[in-house]
Amino acid sequence: MHNLNVKILGPDSFISTLNELKTFLKFNPLPENSNEKPSIILFHVDALQDKKYNNYINNNNIIKICAGKRKDLLNNFDSRLELPATLKEINTIIENTAARKKFNSNSSIEVKNYLLNKNEKKLSRLNNFITLTEKEVQLLELFLKNKKPISKDNILSSVWNYSSDADTHTVETHIYRLRKKIIDKFADEKFILNNKNGYYL
Repeated sequence: MHNLNVKILGPDSFISTLNELKTFLKFNPLPENSNEKPSIILFHVDALQDKKYNNYINNNNIIKICAGKRKDLLNNFDSRLELPATLKEINTIIENTAARKKFNSNSSIEVKNYLLNKNEKKLSRLNNFITLTEKEVQLLELFLKNKKPISKDNILSSVWNYSSDADTHTVETHIYRLRKKIIDKFADEKFILNNKNGYYL
């Protein structure tokens, strides 16, 4: 994980301690004046008292880890590092936070002007969301993979593994319920469309 560039912000003692440990760290600590793009900001809680640091931390949309004594640590960041910390704890928090963020970003897919979070089974737009069932997530993924309408038979075989001759209203029922959820929450009547060839987004 040495390809992780971590911008270190805080009092001189905090920065110099991490720089002295550089050879033992599993990431690359960037000096304050570095032009390299960081993957993570690791900042001492005291850095928030400095207007320049505070602006940098709050205006960057990257992973942020707050370090400090337990009583001073803030919750509104990606992770917390309680000080004093061992080398192992520092390396672990950096690696785990980066891995978790990567996993979460891989699970989020743009669907029209919504965000589908496959892990949490949520479809969201702005500050609103609906909770989806596993089948509803699979339906949306199927629609996303296909740029043209998908027949009821193809949906049955892809999502439910049913044969096309199965006499069932499964597809219509699920799509009706999903459309209703979306209309009730987002007032969007054109999310799932259909024509003579099937259903599509």
